[in-house]
Amino acid sequence: MASKKYLLVLASIFTLFSFTQVNAQSSGVYNLTSYDYTDSSLIPEKRMDQQSDFMNNRYLYPSKPRNQWEVGLSFGAVNVSGDVRSRNLFNQPMDAMKTLGFAVNVRKAWGYVISTRLQYLHGSASGYNYQMANGHLSANTGANGNPWKINGYRNAFYNYHTKVRQLSLDAIAALNNIRYHKGNNKMSMYALGGIGGLLYQANVDALNGNASYAADFADIVRNNPSPNNGHIFEKRKDINNALKAAFDGEFESPAERHTNRGWYNDYTFRPTVNAGLGLAWRLGKRVSLNLEDKVIFTMDDLVDGQRWQNQDHDALTRDFDNINYLSLGLGVNLGNNAVAPLWWVNPNEFMYNGLAAKTDNTGKCDPDKDGDGVSDCYDRCGDTPGGVAVDTHGCPLDTDGDGVADYKDKQLITPTECQPSDADGIGKCPCPDGCGTTKVVGCESIGSGSVMFSGGSRSLSSSAKNQLNSLANSMRSTPNCSVVVMGNGSSSKVAQQRSWDRVNAVINYMVDRNGIDRGRFIFQYGLGGNANAVDYRAAGNGETGPNNTPPPFPNLKR
Repeated sequence: MASKKYLLVLASIFTLFSFTQVNAQSSGVYNLTSYDYTDSSLIPEKRMDQQSDFMNNRYLYPSKPRNQWEVGLSFGAVNVSGDVRSRNLFNQPMDAMKTLGFAVNVRKAWGYVISTRLQYLHGSASGYNYQMANGHLSANTGANGNPWKINGYRNAFYNYHTKVRQLSLDAIAALNNIRYHKGNNKMSMYALGGIGGLLYQANVDALNGNASYAADFADIVRNNPSPNNGHIFEKRKDINNALKAAFDGEFESPAERHTNRGWYNDYTFRPTVNAGLGLAWRLGKRVSLNLEDKVIFTMDDLVDGQRWQNQDHDALTRDFDNINYLSLGLGVNLGNNAVAPLWWVNPNEFMYNGLAAKTDNTGKCDPDKDGDGVSDCYDRCGDTPGGVAVDTHGCPLDTDGDGVADYKDKQLITPTECQPSDADGIGKCPCPDGCGTTKVVGCESIGSGSVMFSGGSRSLSSSAKNQLNSLANSMRSTPNCSVVVMGNGSSSKVAQQRSWDRVNAVINYMVDRNGIDRGRFIFQYGLGGNANAVDYRAAGNGETGPNNTPPPFPNLKR
Protein backbone atom coordinates (compact mmCIF):
# COMPACT_ATOMS: atom_id res chain seq x y z
CA MET A 1 0.00 0.00 0.00
CA ALA A 2 2.83 2.36 0.87
CA SER A 3 4.49 1.82 -2.50
CA LYS A 4 1.23 2.67 -4.23
CA LYS A 5 0.97 5.94 -2.31
CA TYR A 6 4.54 6.85 -3.23
CA LEU A 7 3.80 6.15 -6.90
CA LEU A 8 0.72 8.36 -6.89
CA VAL A 9 2.78 11.21 -5.43
CA LEU A 10 5.41 10.73 -8.13
CA ALA A 11 2.71 10.60 -10.79
CA SER A 12 1.31 13.94 -9.60
CA ILE A 13 4.76 15.55 -9.67
CA PHE A 14 5.60 14.24 -13.12
CA THR A 15 2.17 15.18 -14.45
CA LEU A 16 2.62 18.76 -13.26
CA PHE A 17 6.09 18.79 -14.79
CA SER A 18 4.80 17.44 -18.10
CA PHE A 19 2.09 20.09 -18.38
CA THR A 20 4.71 22.77 -17.69
CA GLN A 21 6.90 21.37 -20.42
CA VAL A 22 4.06 21.13 -22.92
CA ASN A 23 2.99 24.72 -22.30
CA ALA A 24 6.56 25.91 -22.76
CA GLN A 25 6.87 24.00 -25.99
CA SER A 26 3.80 25.65 -27.48
CA SER A 27 5.77 28.92 -27.57
CA GLY A 28 7.92 27.58 -30.38
CA VAL A 29 10.64 25.43 -28.83
CA TYR A 30 9.79 22.79 -31.39
CA ASN A 31 6.98 21.98 -33.76
CA LEU A 32 4.41 19.25 -33.05
CA THR A 33 2.31 19.83 -36.17
CA SER A 34 1.60 17.23 -38.83
CA TYR A 35 4.03 16.05 -41.44
CA ASP A 36 4.34 17.34 -45.00
CA TYR A 37 2.04 14.99 -46.92
CA THR A 38 3.88 15.76 -50.19
CA ASP A 39 7.20 14.45 -48.79
CA SER A 40 7.63 11.14 -50.59
CA SER A 41 10.68 10.24 -48.50
CA LEU A 42 8.22 9.41 -45.69
CA ILE A 43 6.36 6.84 -47.82
CA PRO A 44 7.40 3.15 -47.83
CA GLU A 45 8.10 1.55 -51.17
CA LYS A 46 4.98 -0.63 -51.09
CA ARG A 47 2.76 2.48 -50.98
CA MET A 48 4.66 4.61 -53.49
CA ASP A 49 2.24 3.83 -56.33
CA GLN A 50 -0.59 5.49 -54.43
CA GLN A 51 1.63 8.43 -53.48
CA SER A 52 2.68 8.86 -57.10
CA ASP A 53 -0.96 8.91 -58.20
CA PHE A 54 -1.73 11.45 -55.48
CA MET A 55 1.18 13.71 -56.43
CA ASN A 56 0.17 13.52 -60.09
CA ASN A 57 -3.47 14.30 -59.26
CA ARG A 58 -4.79 10.89 -60.22
CA TYR A 59 -5.90 9.98 -56.69
CA LEU A 60 -7.50 12.05 -53.94
CA TYR A 61 -5.68 10.62 -50.92
CA PRO A 62 -2.00 10.63 -49.95
CA SER A 63 -0.38 7.40 -48.83
CA LYS A 64 -0.10 6.58 -45.15
CA PRO A 65 3.39 7.65 -44.05
CA ARG A 66 6.00 5.54 -42.38
CA ASN A 67 5.74 6.13 -38.62
CA GLN A 68 8.18 5.64 -35.77
CA TRP A 69 8.29 2.80 -33.25
CA GLU A 70 8.13 3.55 -29.55
CA VAL A 71 10.26 1.79 -26.96
CA GLY A 72 9.39 2.34 -23.33
CA LEU A 73 10.47 1.71 -19.75
CA SER A 74 8.10 2.02 -16.80
CA PHE A 75 8.20 1.57 -13.02
CA GLY A 76 5.25 1.08 -10.72
CA ALA A 77 3.38 -0.71 -7.98
CA VAL A 78 2.40 -4.37 -8.40
CA ASN A 79 -0.61 -5.47 -6.35
CA VAL A 80 -2.62 -8.68 -6.15
CA SER A 81 -6.38 -8.45 -5.68
CA GLY A 82 -7.21 -11.72 -3.96
CA ASP A 83 -8.00 -13.38 -0.64
CA VAL A 84 -5.16 -11.66 1.25
CA ARG A 85 -5.00 -7.89 1.50
CA SER A 86 -2.39 -6.19 -0.67
CA ARG A 87 -0.09 -4.18 1.60
CA ASN A 88 3.57 -3.80 2.50
CA LEU A 89 4.74 -6.18 5.23
CA PHE A 90 8.37 -5.07 5.22
CA ASN A 91 9.97 -2.96 7.92
CA GLN A 92 13.11 -1.75 6.10
CA PRO A 93 12.67 1.03 3.47
CA MET A 94 14.74 -0.82 0.86
CA ASP A 95 12.61 -3.94 1.36
CA ALA A 96 9.62 -1.95 0.11
CA MET A 97 11.21 -2.05 -3.36
CA LYS A 98 10.26 -5.75 -3.41
CA THR A 99 6.63 -4.68 -3.84
CA LEU A 100 7.36 -2.74 -7.04
CA GLY A 101 7.96 -3.74 -10.62
CA PHE A 102 9.28 -2.52 -13.94
CA ALA A 103 8.32 -3.18 -17.54
CA VAL A 104 9.96 -2.76 -20.93
CA ASN A 105 7.90 -2.57 -24.09
CA VAL A 106 7.90 -1.82 -27.80
CA ARG A 107 4.86 -0.32 -29.52
CA LYS A 108 3.93 0.16 -33.19
CA ALA A 109 0.98 2.02 -34.73
CA TRP A 110 -0.85 0.37 -37.62
CA GLY A 111 -3.29 3.23 -38.12
CA TYR A 112 -4.36 6.45 -36.46
CA VAL A 113 -6.33 4.56 -33.78
CA ILE A 114 -4.95 1.03 -33.35
CA SER A 115 -1.43 0.10 -32.28
CA THR A 116 0.06 -3.03 -30.74
CA ARG A 117 2.50 -3.32 -27.85
CA LEU A 118 4.73 -6.16 -26.72
CA GLN A 119 5.57 -5.79 -23.01
CA TYR A 120 7.63 -7.70 -20.45
CA LEU A 121 6.71 -7.10 -16.78
CA HIS A 122 9.04 -8.06 -13.92
CA GLY A 123 7.92 -7.39 -10.36
CA SER A 124 6.67 -8.65 -7.04
CA ALA A 125 3.79 -8.02 -4.66
CA SER A 126 3.17 -8.64 -0.99
CA GLY A 127 0.34 -8.54 1.49
CA TYR A 128 -1.04 -9.73 4.80
CA ASN A 129 -4.34 -9.90 6.67
CA TYR A 130 -4.73 -8.20 10.05
CA GLN A 131 -7.67 -10.60 10.67
CA MET A 132 -6.79 -13.96 12.19
CA ALA A 133 -7.93 -17.10 10.37
CA ASN A 134 -8.72 -20.33 12.17
CA GLY A 135 -10.45 -23.66 11.82
CA HIS A 136 -9.96 -24.00 8.05
CA LEU A 137 -6.30 -25.01 8.42
CA SER A 138 -7.22 -28.65 7.93
CA ALA A 139 -6.72 -28.07 4.17
CA ASN A 140 -4.30 -30.03 1.99
CA THR A 141 -1.03 -30.96 3.74
CA GLY A 142 0.78 -32.57 0.80
CA ALA A 143 4.03 -31.38 -0.72
CA ASN A 144 2.14 -28.56 -2.47
CA GLY A 145 -0.35 -27.96 0.33
CA ASN A 146 -1.19 -25.29 2.87
CA PRO A 147 2.10 -24.17 4.52
CA TRP A 148 0.32 -23.06 7.69
CA LYS A 149 -1.10 -26.57 8.23
CA ILE A 150 2.22 -28.15 7.28
CA ASN A 151 3.97 -26.08 9.98
CA GLY A 152 1.42 -27.00 12.66
CA TYR A 153 -0.64 -23.82 12.91
CA ARG A 154 -4.20 -23.86 14.19
CA ASN A 155 -4.62 -20.09 13.87
CA ALA A 156 -2.69 -17.79 11.54
CA PHE A 157 -2.40 -14.31 10.07
CA TYR A 158 -2.04 -14.90 6.34
CA ASN A 159 0.72 -13.19 4.37
CA TYR A 160 2.44 -13.64 1.01
CA HIS A 161 5.19 -12.41 -1.27
CA THR A 162 4.65 -13.22 -4.96
CA LYS A 163 7.15 -12.81 -7.79
CA VAL A 164 5.52 -11.93 -11.12
CA ARG A 165 6.89 -12.33 -14.66
CA GLN A 166 4.61 -11.63 -17.64
CA LEU A 167 5.00 -11.30 -21.41
CA SER A 168 1.95 -9.76 -23.06
CA LEU A 169 0.75 -8.57 -26.45
CA ASP A 170 -1.82 -5.79 -26.21
CA ALA A 171 -3.90 -3.89 -28.74
CA ILE A 172 -4.08 -0.20 -27.84
CA ALA A 173 -6.79 2.17 -29.08
CA ALA A 174 -6.09 5.91 -29.10
CA LEU A 175 -9.22 7.67 -27.89
CA ASN A 176 -8.70 11.34 -28.71
CA ASN A 177 -6.30 11.92 -31.60
CA ILE A 178 -8.97 12.25 -34.35
CA ARG A 179 -10.34 15.73 -33.72
CA TYR A 180 -12.35 18.12 -35.85
CA HIS A 181 -11.84 21.47 -34.12
CA LYS A 182 -8.21 21.33 -32.99
CA GLY A 183 -4.88 20.11 -34.33
CA ASN A 184 -2.57 17.45 -32.94
CA ASN A 185 -2.75 16.32 -29.33
CA LYS A 186 -0.14 16.91 -26.68
CA MET A 187 -1.91 14.42 -24.41
CA SER A 188 -3.08 11.01 -25.55
CA MET A 189 -5.76 8.94 -23.83
CA TYR A 190 -5.86 5.24 -24.63
CA ALA A 191 -7.43 1.93 -23.71
CA LEU A 192 -5.73 -1.44 -24.02
CA GLY A 193 -6.66 -5.08 -24.13
CA GLY A 194 -4.71 -8.20 -24.93
CA ILE A 195 -3.37 -11.59 -23.94
CA GLY A 196 -0.24 -12.81 -22.21
CA GLY A 197 1.62 -15.54 -20.42
CA LEU A 198 2.24 -15.25 -16.65
CA LEU A 199 4.81 -16.95 -14.44
CA TYR A 200 4.34 -16.46 -10.71
CA GLN A 201 5.85 -17.83 -7.51
CA ALA A 202 4.14 -17.25 -4.15
CA ASN A 203 5.83 -17.70 -0.76
CA VAL A 204 4.73 -17.01 2.81
CA ASP A 205 6.53 -15.99 5.98
CA ALA A 206 5.44 -18.88 8.22
CA LEU A 207 8.64 -19.38 10.30
CA ASN A 208 10.85 -17.26 12.49
CA GLY A 209 14.08 -19.08 11.81
CA ASN A 210 13.02 -22.68 12.44
CA ALA A 211 10.20 -21.86 14.86
CA SER A 212 6.60 -20.91 14.21
CA TYR A 213 4.91 -17.63 15.05
CA ALA A 214 2.17 -19.35 17.06
CA ALA A 215 3.26 -17.77 20.35
CA ASP A 216 3.51 -14.33 18.71
CA PHE A 217 0.03 -14.70 17.29
CA ALA A 218 -1.33 -15.64 20.74
CA ASP A 219 0.30 -12.52 22.24
CA ILE A 220 -1.25 -10.32 19.55
CA VAL A 221 -4.70 -11.73 20.33
CA ARG A 222 -4.24 -11.28 24.11
CA ASN A 223 -2.96 -7.72 23.76
CA ASN A 224 -5.99 -6.72 21.65
CA PRO A 225 -8.91 -8.05 23.71
CA SER A 226 -11.73 -6.32 21.84
CA PRO A 227 -12.88 -8.86 19.26
CA ASN A 228 -15.45 -8.15 16.58
CA ASN A 229 -17.06 -11.26 15.08
CA GLY A 230 -14.40 -13.37 16.72
CA HIS A 231 -11.33 -12.40 14.67
CA ILE A 232 -11.42 -8.71 13.72
CA PHE A 233 -10.03 -6.27 16.28
CA GLU A 234 -10.92 -2.65 16.76
CA LYS A 235 -7.33 -1.48 17.22
CA ARG A 236 -6.27 -2.26 13.66
CA LYS A 237 -3.22 -0.01 13.77
CA ASP A 238 -1.85 -1.80 16.84
CA ILE A 239 -2.34 -5.18 15.19
CA ASN A 240 -0.60 -4.02 12.00
CA ASN A 241 2.37 -2.75 14.00
CA ALA A 242 2.51 -5.95 16.02
CA LEU A 243 2.44 -8.14 12.91
CA LYS A 244 5.19 -6.15 11.23
CA ALA A 245 7.30 -6.45 14.36
CA ALA A 246 6.69 -10.19 14.63
CA PHE A 247 7.40 -11.26 11.02
CA ASP A 248 11.04 -11.41 9.92
CA GLY A 249 10.15 -10.89 6.22
CA GLU A 250 12.08 -13.93 4.95
CA PHE A 251 9.15 -15.65 3.17
CA GLU A 252 10.94 -18.94 3.39
CA SER A 253 7.93 -21.27 2.93
CA PRO A 254 6.38 -22.04 -0.46
CA ALA A 255 2.71 -21.14 -0.55
CA GLU A 256 0.12 -23.70 -1.59
CA ARG A 257 0.73 -24.49 -5.24
CA HIS A 258 -0.80 -26.30 -8.20
CA THR A 259 0.63 -29.74 -8.90
CA ASN A 260 0.69 -28.93 -12.65
CA ARG A 261 2.31 -25.55 -12.14
CA GLY A 262 4.59 -25.49 -15.21
CA TRP A 263 8.07 -26.02 -16.46
CA TYR A 264 10.07 -23.10 -15.01
CA ASN A 265 11.54 -24.07 -11.60
CA ASP A 266 8.89 -23.44 -8.93
CA TYR A 267 6.97 -20.90 -10.96
CA THR A 268 3.39 -21.52 -12.03
CA PHE A 269 2.40 -20.66 -15.62
CA ARG A 270 -0.99 -19.22 -16.51
CA PRO A 271 -2.38 -17.66 -19.71
CA THR A 272 -3.83 -14.23 -18.97
CA VAL A 273 -6.14 -11.56 -20.35
CA ASN A 274 -5.19 -7.90 -19.92
CA ALA A 275 -7.14 -4.63 -19.83
CA GLY A 276 -6.22 -1.10 -18.88
CA LEU A 277 -6.34 2.66 -19.39
CA GLY A 278 -3.57 5.17 -19.78
CA LEU A 279 -2.54 8.76 -20.37
CA ALA A 280 0.53 9.94 -22.26
CA TRP A 281 2.00 13.43 -22.45
CA ARG A 282 4.27 14.43 -25.28
CA LEU A 283 7.42 16.05 -23.88
CA GLY A 284 9.26 16.43 -27.17
CA LYS A 285 9.46 15.18 -30.73
CA ARG A 286 10.72 11.79 -29.54
CA VAL A 287 9.90 11.58 -25.82
CA SER A 288 6.63 11.05 -23.95
CA LEU A 289 5.57 10.49 -20.34
CA ASN A 290 3.05 7.72 -19.60
CA LEU A 291 0.76 7.01 -16.64
CA GLU A 292 -1.05 3.67 -16.94
CA ASP A 293 -3.12 1.23 -14.91
CA LYS A 294 -3.16 -2.33 -16.23
CA VAL A 295 -5.13 -5.26 -14.83
CA ILE A 296 -4.01 -8.85 -15.48
CA PHE A 297 -6.82 -11.42 -15.19
CA THR A 298 -5.24 -14.75 -14.17
CA MET A 299 -8.20 -17.16 -13.71
CA ASP A 300 -6.16 -18.53 -10.79
CA ASP A 301 -6.87 -18.41 -7.03
CA LEU A 302 -3.36 -19.10 -5.73
CA VAL A 303 -1.46 -16.01 -6.88
CA ASP A 304 -1.56 -14.77 -3.28
CA GLY A 305 -0.93 -18.27 -1.94
CA GLN A 306 -4.38 -18.67 -0.32
CA ARG A 307 -7.67 -20.09 -1.56
CA TRP A 308 -9.59 -21.19 1.58
CA GLN A 309 -12.49 -19.35 3.18
CA ASN A 310 -12.12 -18.19 6.79
CA GLN A 311 -14.67 -20.69 8.05
CA ASP A 312 -14.65 -23.95 10.00
CA HIS A 313 -14.71 -26.15 6.89
CA ASP A 314 -12.58 -26.73 3.83
CA ALA A 315 -14.56 -24.50 1.42
CA LEU A 316 -12.75 -22.84 -1.46
CA THR A 317 -13.20 -19.14 -2.23
CA ARG A 318 -15.27 -18.33 -5.30
CA ASP A 319 -13.10 -15.63 -6.82
CA PHE A 320 -9.83 -15.47 -8.75
CA ASP A 321 -6.75 -13.40 -8.00
CA ASN A 322 -5.96 -10.56 -10.40
CA ILE A 323 -2.78 -8.49 -10.69
CA ASN A 324 -2.74 -4.71 -10.99
CA TYR A 325 0.24 -2.75 -12.36
CA LEU A 326 0.03 1.02 -11.83
CA SER A 327 3.03 2.58 -13.53
CA LEU A 328 4.80 5.72 -14.63
CA GLY A 329 7.10 5.50 -17.62
CA LEU A 330 8.93 7.14 -20.49
CA GLY A 331 8.56 6.34 -24.17
CA VAL A 332 11.16 7.13 -26.83
CA ASN A 333 10.37 7.17 -30.57
CA LEU A 334 12.82 5.45 -32.91
CA GLY A 335 13.12 5.72 -36.68
CA ASN A 336 14.33 8.10 -39.37
CA ASN A 337 12.43 9.27 -42.45
CA ALA A 338 9.25 8.66 -40.49
CA VAL A 339 6.58 10.73 -38.79
CA ALA A 340 5.70 10.51 -35.11
CA PRO A 341 3.70 7.43 -34.02
CA LEU A 342 0.27 7.85 -35.57
CA TRP A 343 -1.56 8.01 -32.24
CA TRP A 344 -0.06 11.53 -32.00
CA VAL A 345 -1.23 12.56 -35.49
CA ASN A 346 -4.65 14.01 -36.27
CA PRO A 347 -5.50 12.79 -39.82
CA ASN A 348 -7.99 15.63 -40.24
CA GLU A 349 -5.17 18.15 -40.18
CA PHE A 350 -4.28 17.21 -43.77
CA MET A 351 -7.74 18.25 -44.93
CA TYR A 352 -7.98 21.43 -42.85
CA ASN A 353 -4.47 22.58 -43.76
CA GLY A 354 -5.33 22.16 -47.43
CA LEU A 355 -8.47 24.24 -47.05
CA ALA A 356 -6.75 26.94 -45.00
CA ALA A 357 -3.98 27.31 -47.55
CA LYS A 358 -6.45 28.07 -50.34
CA THR A 359 -9.12 30.24 -48.74
CA ASP A 360 -8.99 34.03 -48.83
CA ASN A 361 -9.22 36.30 -45.79
CA THR A 362 -12.99 35.86 -45.67
CA GLY A 363 -12.72 32.06 -45.68
CA LYS A 364 -14.47 31.78 -49.08
CA CYS A 365 -13.48 29.33 -51.78
CA ASP A 366 -14.83 31.23 -54.80
CA PRO A 367 -11.66 32.82 -56.27
CA ASP A 368 -10.11 31.10 -59.28
CA LYS A 369 -6.92 33.08 -59.93
CA ASP A 370 -5.69 31.07 -62.92
CA GLY A 371 -9.14 30.74 -64.53
CA ASP A 372 -8.98 26.98 -65.00
CA GLY A 373 -12.45 26.38 -63.60
CA VAL A 374 -11.23 24.95 -60.27
CA SER A 375 -11.71 27.05 -57.11
CA ASP A 376 -8.52 28.10 -55.37
CA CYS A 377 -9.67 26.11 -52.31
CA TYR A 378 -9.12 22.90 -54.27
CA ASP A 379 -6.58 24.01 -56.88
CA ARG A 380 -3.23 22.36 -56.26
CA CYS A 381 -1.72 24.12 -59.25
CA GLY A 382 -2.72 27.74 -58.86
CA ASP A 383 -0.67 29.04 -61.81
CA THR A 384 -1.81 26.76 -64.64
CA PRO A 385 -1.25 28.51 -68.02
CA GLY A 386 -4.35 29.75 -69.78
CA GLY A 387 -6.06 27.35 -72.17
CA VAL A 388 -4.60 24.22 -70.57
CA ALA A 389 -7.29 21.74 -69.54
CA VAL A 390 -6.95 20.52 -66.00
CA ASP A 391 -8.18 17.68 -63.81
CA THR A 392 -10.40 18.03 -60.75
CA HIS A 393 -7.40 19.21 -58.72
CA GLY A 394 -6.69 22.08 -61.10
CA CYS A 395 -3.46 20.55 -62.41
CA PRO A 396 -2.52 19.54 -65.96
CA LEU A 397 -2.68 15.79 -66.40
CA ASP A 398 0.50 13.75 -66.57
CA THR A 399 -0.78 10.62 -68.30
CA ASP A 400 2.42 8.58 -68.11
CA GLY A 401 3.43 9.83 -64.65
CA ASP A 402 6.90 10.95 -65.74
CA GLY A 403 6.66 14.33 -64.03
CA VAL A 404 6.15 16.31 -67.25
CA ALA A 405 2.64 17.68 -67.84
CA ASP A 406 0.98 16.46 -71.00
CA TYR A 407 0.85 19.90 -72.62
CA LYS A 408 4.67 20.00 -72.43
CA ASP A 409 5.29 16.29 -72.98
CA LYS A 410 6.80 15.41 -76.37
CA GLN A 411 6.45 11.69 -75.64
CA LEU A 412 2.96 11.47 -74.19
CA ILE A 413 3.16 7.78 -73.18
CA THR A 414 6.61 7.02 -71.83
CA PRO A 415 6.80 3.38 -70.62
CA THR A 416 7.62 3.01 -66.94
CA GLU A 417 10.78 1.09 -67.69
CA CYS A 418 11.98 4.04 -69.79
CA GLN A 419 11.60 6.60 -67.03
CA PRO A 420 12.84 8.96 -65.67
CA SER A 421 12.17 11.28 -68.57
CA ASP A 422 14.05 14.41 -69.53
CA ALA A 423 12.62 17.94 -69.40
CA ASP A 424 10.68 17.31 -72.64
CA GLY A 425 9.08 14.15 -71.27
CA ILE A 426 11.16 11.80 -73.46
CA GLY A 427 12.31 8.64 -71.73
CA LYS A 428 15.77 7.07 -71.69
CA CYS A 429 14.73 4.30 -74.12
CA PRO A 430 15.30 4.92 -77.83
CA CYS A 431 12.70 7.41 -78.99
CA PRO A 432 10.13 5.86 -81.37
CA ASP A 433 9.76 7.24 -84.88
CA GLY A 434 8.09 10.61 -84.76
CA CYS A 435 8.69 10.98 -81.01
CA GLY A 436 8.65 14.63 -80.05
CA THR A 437 6.62 15.70 -83.09
CA THR A 438 3.45 13.64 -82.71
CA LYS A 439 1.24 16.50 -81.59
CA VAL A 440 -0.73 18.48 -84.09
CA VAL A 441 0.49 22.05 -84.16
CA GLY A 442 -2.00 24.30 -82.38
CA CYS A 443 -3.69 21.49 -80.44
CA GLU A 444 -1.62 22.07 -77.27
CA SER A 445 -4.32 24.40 -75.97
CA ILE A 446 -6.69 21.46 -75.64
CA GLY A 447 -4.42 19.91 -73.03
CA SER A 448 -5.32 16.80 -71.09
CA GLY A 449 -7.50 15.99 -68.14
CA SER A 450 -9.53 13.47 -66.18
CA VAL A 451 -13.27 13.40 -65.62
CA MET A 452 -13.91 11.80 -62.22
CA PHE A 453 -16.83 9.51 -61.37
CA SER A 454 -17.82 8.36 -57.88
CA GLY A 455 -18.39 4.72 -56.94
CA GLY A 456 -20.22 2.83 -59.65
CA SER A 457 -21.92 5.93 -61.07
CA ARG A 458 -22.14 6.52 -64.81
CA SER A 459 -23.60 10.03 -64.48
CA LEU A 460 -21.65 13.26 -64.88
CA SER A 461 -21.35 15.45 -61.79
CA SER A 462 -21.70 19.24 -61.91
CA SER A 463 -17.94 19.71 -61.66
CA ALA A 464 -17.40 17.20 -64.48
CA LYS A 465 -19.85 19.09 -66.70
CA ASN A 466 -18.04 22.36 -66.01
CA GLN A 467 -14.77 20.69 -66.93
CA LEU A 468 -16.22 19.38 -70.21
CA ASN A 469 -17.63 22.82 -71.00
CA SER A 470 -14.10 24.17 -70.74
CA LEU A 471 -12.87 21.38 -73.03
CA ALA A 472 -15.60 22.23 -75.54
CA ASN A 473 -14.45 25.86 -75.62
CA SER A 474 -10.90 24.72 -76.38
CA MET A 475 -12.13 22.41 -79.17
CA ARG A 476 -14.17 25.21 -80.75
CA SER A 477 -11.06 27.37 -80.94
CA THR A 478 -9.08 24.51 -82.59
CA PRO A 479 -11.51 23.02 -85.15
CA ASN A 480 -8.82 20.81 -86.73
CA CYS A 481 -8.00 18.96 -83.52
CA SER A 482 -9.45 15.66 -82.35
CA VAL A 483 -9.68 14.37 -78.78
CA VAL A 484 -9.05 10.86 -77.49
CA VAL A 485 -11.50 9.88 -74.71
CA MET A 486 -10.16 6.96 -72.63
CA GLY A 487 -12.22 4.95 -70.15
CA ASN A 488 -10.43 2.97 -67.45
CA GLY A 489 -11.48 -0.35 -65.95
CA SER A 490 -10.35 -3.75 -67.20
CA SER A 491 -10.47 -6.03 -64.17
CA SER A 492 -13.87 -7.60 -64.90
CA LYS A 493 -16.81 -7.54 -67.28
CA VAL A 494 -18.59 -5.10 -65.00
CA ALA A 495 -15.57 -2.77 -64.95
CA GLN A 496 -15.19 -2.90 -68.74
CA GLN A 497 -18.87 -2.19 -69.32
CA ARG A 498 -18.80 0.66 -66.80
CA SER A 499 -15.78 2.23 -68.54
CA TRP A 500 -17.65 2.04 -71.87
CA ASP A 501 -20.74 3.66 -70.32
CA ARG A 502 -18.68 6.50 -68.89
CA VAL A 503 -16.85 7.25 -72.14
CA ASN A 504 -20.19 7.20 -73.90
CA ALA A 505 -21.60 9.64 -71.33
CA VAL A 506 -18.70 12.05 -71.87
CA ILE A 507 -18.90 12.02 -75.67
CA ASN A 508 -22.71 12.28 -75.66
CA TYR A 509 -22.53 15.33 -73.39
CA MET A 510 -19.98 16.98 -75.67
CA VAL A 511 -22.11 16.26 -78.73
CA ASP A 512 -25.62 16.87 -77.37
CA ARG A 513 -24.98 19.77 -74.99
CA ASN A 514 -22.00 21.51 -76.60
CA GLY A 515 -22.55 20.77 -80.28
CA ILE A 516 -19.12 19.23 -80.92
CA ASP A 517 -18.96 16.95 -83.99
CA ARG A 518 -18.88 13.31 -82.90
CA GLY A 519 -16.28 12.60 -85.58
CA ARG A 520 -13.72 14.62 -83.61
CA PHE A 521 -13.60 12.03 -80.81
CA ILE A 522 -11.70 8.75 -80.60
CA PHE A 523 -13.50 6.23 -78.36
CA GLN A 524 -11.34 4.01 -76.11
CA TYR A 525 -12.38 1.96 -73.07
CA GLY A 526 -11.28 -0.88 -70.78
CA LEU A 527 -7.85 0.63 -70.13
CA GLY A 528 -5.74 0.09 -67.02
CA GLY A 529 -5.71 3.54 -65.41
CA ASN A 530 -7.71 4.90 -62.48
CA ALA A 531 -11.01 3.00 -62.65
CA ASN A 532 -12.94 6.05 -61.40
CA ALA A 533 -11.66 8.35 -64.15
CA VAL A 534 -12.20 8.96 -67.86
CA ASP A 535 -9.06 10.58 -69.29
CA TYR A 536 -8.86 12.77 -72.36
CA ARG A 537 -6.10 14.32 -74.44
CA ALA A 538 -5.47 15.87 -77.81
CA ALA A 539 -5.02 13.27 -80.57
CA GLY A 540 -1.57 12.98 -82.09
CA ASN A 541 -0.69 13.65 -85.71
CA GLY A 542 -2.36 10.95 -87.82
CA GLU A 543 -3.94 9.27 -84.81
CA THR A 544 -7.32 7.78 -85.69
CA GLY A 545 -9.92 5.54 -84.16
CA PRO A 546 -13.69 4.94 -83.94
CA ASN A 547 -15.92 7.64 -82.48
CA ASN A 548 -18.23 4.96 -81.11
CA THR A 549 -18.04 1.22 -80.44
CA PRO A 550 -20.69 -1.35 -79.50
CA PRO A 551 -21.06 -1.94 -75.74
CA PRO A 552 -19.04 -5.00 -74.72
CA PHE A 553 -21.59 -6.50 -72.31
CA PRO A 554 -24.91 -4.68 -72.86
CA ASN A 555 -26.97 -7.27 -70.98
CA LEU A 556 -25.21 -6.83 -67.65
CA LYS A 557 -27.50 -5.65 -64.86
CA ARG A 558 -26.86 -2.05 -63.92
